[in-house]
Amino acid sequence: MAQLAVNVDHVATLRNARGINYPEPVTAAVAAETAGADGIVVHLREDRRHINERDVRLLRKIVQSKLILEMAATTEMLGIALDIKPDCVTLVPEKREELTTEGGLDLITHQNHVREAVATLKNAGIDVCIFIDPDLDQIKVAHKIDADMIEIHTGAFCDATTRVQKQREFFRIVDAAKIGTKLKLEVNAGHGICYNTIKAFKGLSEISEFSIGHSIIARAILTGMDQAVRDMKQLILAL
Repeated sequence: MAQLAVNVDHVATLRNARGINYPEPVTAAVAAETAGADGIVVHLREDRRHINERDVRLLRKIVQSKLILEMAATTEMLGIALDIKPDCVTLVPEKREELTTEGGLDLITHQNHVREAVATLKNAGIDVCIFIDPDLDQIKVAHKIDADMIEIHTGAFCDATTRVQKQREFFRIVDAAKIGTKLKLEVNAGHGICYNTIKAFKGLSEISEFSIGHSIIARAILTGMDQAVRDMKQLILAL
């Protein structure tokens, strides 16, 4: 049965918009866990546009399920991860000018650098996931460099505007999930998934966890975090 990891980055985005100390992403994480979330995700970006180190340190103390830290494979971020010791690190690409993560990490180009980061984290007892596009060559490299798991970038499917595009992109996700599982990688999925697109994953048992943030936080503004998480959790349980 697939699990739900809730990303609370955009609670911090709202807080930082006014330069004040609320809403509190840590409080949102507690509410998400209480409602049934199986994990909490935060992305500590180089520019600290939303989550900051203080948030991650507090979350490490508070989160009772598991804490997943998304980050670039930089020396600075590796140092922070080794100090804070999240349960899992998801290595992601990062560009300052992007609104949100635009695609998966290119392991073919950055294989040696990422391999070193994976080894460093695993030697410290931290599970390592790599955020990649649903590309079979990328998945094979993730296996080769000894990642524990992959998170398939689902953005192209979720953002597709035509039926043909959606079908094509979903088949890519299915193939990626199956080859990842065959290679003994744990397979997660995330980016752009909402209360409608999650339904398409029914029957795709290879996916172990969905990482979802924006759609849950958006609904939480209107219904509250508890209801927003419970609604998504129910949809995942029905897959």
